[in-house]
Amino acid sequence: MSEIGTKRQKIEDALRDGFEVREIEVVDDSASHAGHVGAPAAGESHFNVRLRSDDFQGKTRIARHRMVHAALGASLMESIHALALDLDA
Repeated sequence: MSEIGTKRQKIEDALRDGFEVREIEVVDDSASHAGHVGAPAAGESHFNVRLRSDDFQGKTRIARHRMVHAALGASLMESIHALALDLDA
């Protein structure tokens, strides 16, 4: 499957639209969780995100996570089983 239109790409696009991004890496880690309870067979369920943005300056860890969740939106967040976030200014 092409990367264009994948959930990984949608996550990256939403974060680029929502933040002044200095560094971003979105990794689909679904294959590592295949067969686990709650992990859909189709994959695209577990993601690791590393994001560096000045928008996080002075924000608590919880505030940063809330900012990311808001940028991704309810629909995309509901379609993700697990989202590991490494966020810093």
